[in-house]
Amino acid sequence: MLDLVGAELSSEERHLLLRPEVGGVIFFARNFLSRQQLAGLTAEISELRPELLLAVDQEGGRVQRMREGYSSLPAMQVLGDFYKKDEIAGSRLLRDTGWLMATEVIASGLDFSFAPVLDLDRTHCQVIGDRSFGDDPRLVSQAIKFFIEGMHEAGMAATGKHFPGHGGVPGDSHLETPCDKRDLPTLRDHDLQPFKILAPHLQAIMPAHIVFSNVDEQAVGFSRFWLQEVLRGELGFQGVVFSDDLSMKGADMVGGFKEKAAAALTAGCDMVLVCNNRAGALEVVNDLALQDHSADRVDLSTMKAKSVWTWATLEQNDRREATVDFLNSIVL
Repeated sequence: MLDLVGAELSSEERHLLLRPEVGGVIFFARNFLSRQQLAGLTAEISELRPELLLAVDQEGGRVQRMREGYSSLPAMQVLGDFYKKDEIAGSRLLRDTGWLMATEVIASGLDFSFAPVLDLDRTHCQVIGDRSFGDDPRLVSQAIKFFIEGMHEAGMAATGKHFPGHGGVPGDSHLETPCDKRDLPTLRDHDLQPFKILAPHLQAIMPAHIVFSNVDEQAVGFSRFWLQEVLRGELGFQGVVFSDDLSMKGADMVGGFKEKAAAALTAGCDMVLVCNNRAGALEVVNDLALQDHSADRVDLSTMKAKSVWTWATLEQNDRREATVDFLNSIVL
């Protein structure tokens, strides 16, 4: 999965998106001018290759790529705090907010938002903070379940991030490779709880670029122990695993872009993301093209990832069409 330079497809990007190694596009604020423009861009891409996954980070609060013409979503910690005060009213608000976020994203021709955040935090981690629903594993898991129910009602698959929890380190994995020295039993009792509780309700998971030095020497997204033994084995997760952005500094300990992509895929990621670095994305695409049977592997991974969206669409197809028509009628 890679990104685009601007608000319209260049000739180079049209050729790039036709390459079989490319399985998706992630959108940023620079790709958005208006709802009409974005809907036209996503339609053009879907016409070019219907099987491509189209994604965005539309969490709410600080992380909301599309703003003008879209609902201003609060930081998830605000919702979590409200739920803590009033579980009945809070559950309705959480479900409605998940539904609203999902319908607005879907109405723009995108498949899903990389949401929700399952990290436990309040103010400890500079990159998470109020993106988290809170720091209490039980309350956070309950609150997120209602948010996911809203997403599912709208027809959107849910992606939990950042496995097994980014909230325990102050550092930002965009800028460094954070090291968390807690042991596995401690993590099982705290940060892993939302992932364990919500695994049956998630269709995808994104691992963190964090090294848990007392558990495994590899960062989570490159670790067979974390992705195969813990996520797949212990938690029984059967969905899709997306890598976090391989352009982040937290991933640099593995090597260059082709080394990072190979390590992530070998560890158990189904699709790797390379964002804001076209040269790096091309390096990964070209390396995959040179590998024996790489096309088969990438096609299978793309099909597996696409099944996430198919699941949600088939379950709520009528509801999805109705909400898209409604939003278009009042906004466009």
